[in-house]
Amino acid sequence: MNAQLIDRIYESCFAPETWPDVLDEIGRIGDTTGASLIVSRNNVLHWVASPEPRERAKKFVKEGWLWRGQIIAKLFSLRIPGFLIDVEFFTPEELDREPIYREVWRPAGVGWGMATAIPLPTGENATFILSRRTERGPFERASADRLDELRPHLARSVLISARLQLERARVAGEALAALGVPALVLNETGKVLAANRQIETLTSLVRWRAFDKVSMKDKGANQLLHDAVAAIDSESRPDVWSFPVRDAEAEATMVAHVIPIRLSARDIFVRCFAVLVLTPMTRPQAPSVELN
Repeated sequence: MNAQLIDRIYESCFAPETWPDVLDEIGRIGDTTGASLIVSRNNVLHWVASPEPRERAKKFVKEGWLWRGQIIAKLFSLRIPGFLIDVEFFTPEELDREPIYREVWRPAGVGWGMATAIPLPTGENATFILSRRTERGPFERASADRLDELRPHLARSVLISARLQLERARVAGEALAALGVPALVLNETGKVLAANRQIETLTSLVRWRAFDKVSMKDKGANQLLHDAVAAIDSESRPDVWSFPVRDAEAEATMVAHVIPIRLSARDIFVRCFAVLVLTPMTRPQAPSVELN
């Protein structure tokens, strides 16, 4: 077993930017060009891929192909702790009917797949997917057996990543409580990872939505919030977005500050992306917008 690769697999839980190289090596062991890792919980949370399958993985996630057909559902329902080869569980006719194969892979010259599903105790599901050009033929059992030796290490790595993220969210919540002003932490999709009691009481300004989402009752402020979060990774982003937030009486009662959290390593799991702080317009002790 490749001890250096195992070290890199565990390194990836602390330095997620190394995942593409790890997945590239996993692909070589599986006798193909690269692999993808998708983390989901009802919907895709995050994904990462090695260079060769990256565009296919991007299309796969962006257009929602993960949930179409029977491939992924069967992968998880079988609960087999190993890499599964498509032709071992589906007939050629069944694969011809699968939307992923018919509409995504085969038009791109890809005809065969192998994958493993790893349910995590934190509620997420991790799926490692390998694909192969049509002319190469199906994956061999020997390729899956080699990857099965690595699977326990892959499972532990993604579990450690998930546990680390829960701890980050807990620490973020404690930090917000210490601020003494209404605040919450968002991930890059606008999901609330942590919020303090002060912001939870501002029901005249803040609307709490399903799936841990939040919006401003002031439509103009809500649009600015979305714009601020969307612009955090853009080259022209400001350090902090600040804008007034009005209540039902259209009074500018508070100022919102969207403060980016800029990390050197980006986690493939849900990550702290920005802090939203609300400060009263008349509060002389309001935090400076230079808080970032």
